[in-house]
Amino acid sequence: MSIFWLTQGNQSVKLGKQNTFLQFNNTANNYPSIDVEESQTFQTVDGFGYTLTGGSAQVINTLNATKKAELLQELFGTNANSISISYLRISIGASDLNESPFTYNDGAVDPTLANFSLAPDAAVIALLKEILFINPNIKIMGSPWTAPSWMKTNNSYIGGSLQTQYYQAYANYFVKYIQKMKLEGITVNAITIQNEPEYGGNNPSMLMTAVEQTNFIKNNLGPAFQSANLNTKIVIFDHNCDNAGIYPINVLSDATALPFIDGSAFHLYGGDISTMSTVHNFRPTKNVYFTEQWTSGDGAFDVDLKWNIKNVVIGSMRNWSKTALQWNLASDPTFNPHTSGGCDKCKGAITVSDANTFSRNVAYYIIAHASKFVPAGSVRIGSNQVSSLNNVAFKTPAGKKVLVVVNDGTATQIFKISQNGKWVTTALDSGSVGTYVW
Repeated sequence: MSIFWLTQGNQSVKLGKQNTFLQFNNTANNYPSIDVEESQTFQTVDGFGYTLTGGSAQVINTLNATKKAELLQELFGTNANSISISYLRISIGASDLNESPFTYNDGAVDPTLANFSLAPDAAVIALLKEILFINPNIKIMGSPWTAPSWMKTNNSYIGGSLQTQYYQAYANYFVKYIQKMKLEGITVNAITIQNEPEYGGNNPSMLMTAVEQTNFIKNNLGPAFQSANLNTKIVIFDHNCDNAGIYPINVLSDATALPFIDGSAFHLYGGDISTMSTVHNFRPTKNVYFTEQWTSGDGAFDVDLKWNIKNVVIGSMRNWSKTALQWNLASDPTFNPHTSGGCDKCKGAITVSDANTFSRNVAYYIIAHASKFVPAGSVRIGSNQVSSLNNVAFKTPAGKKVLVVVNDGTATQIFKISQNGKWVTTALDSGSVGTYVW
């Protein structure tokens, strides 16, 4: 018997548990069939979630205590009303969705990092502690938008590159960050070396070529992690699925850097999600992660729902990703805060309107259709693509099967879900999403 959760593109139903229980039987019909093959196994899932930006923490902290507790339980808890987010990305220093740029070592040149401090991120750290109290097992990935300006070629938060003379200081900066977060009770499970290393126009941002990233890993960051006995994963790239994966493949081609690298991270503001498989197939023992995709303040719910479920959730998972992360967790109604020149239309999964009010946006439902039903430790299993029905299947640690389906066509599609010679028949309207659990 299958339970069915539905979101309609027209918003008439949003993550609604359907009253009809779908019973598996062997009564034949000729409808298209999604065949779920439990014997075919692929990657193990680390989780689904968002980036907890500094701006997200700022607006969530404006809620009164009761409303804030309600929101955090809904996002990170395990009760019937929760969506059970299992993975968070955070910025190391500021992202463009902070009010202003900063690092943990601003000011004068300081190669020994004597002035390193996590104090500018006190609000994020405090909120993470509240989240970890609800879900102690949530995984956290840290990503820097820039190194301290004094380490860079242009002495600016925006653009520029890391000076080679400060490679070791920057490696030590990562080590100190992980160690100090641990002292706060926060385990950083993985780091990427640079958010969007091929784009230097954001505030903050930093350019880093594949050659520079390779040299930094093999000569500085990898050995520094090793010396400090850190088991935090080092993840490369963290940029778009274009150029057929040339950047990460180049880094993964270096025999000295390779042992230090856990895998590669991707966004989808350019290229095709299949690039993740290209990189996976080049180094099958290395992981791939999908780490960011935004939804715009002027986007349409139905368009964003369908595209993101098809590409970010289903697409990344069918291309070996261990994570599927949307971008900003929360914003105010005018898509603030952000830095000067930072993203001014990045809509949070949650909008916090005032101390008593929050609402759910399309990114909430994009992730919830997976996070609520597919916990960390689930394994992707086989399922075939049928007509306009993009889909992905999982087996959870508890042994349940989960199938996420989006109807990418222009008409209602009747279909059946088949397993072990039995099936259930169901239907999805154009642009609607269903999660089936049995």
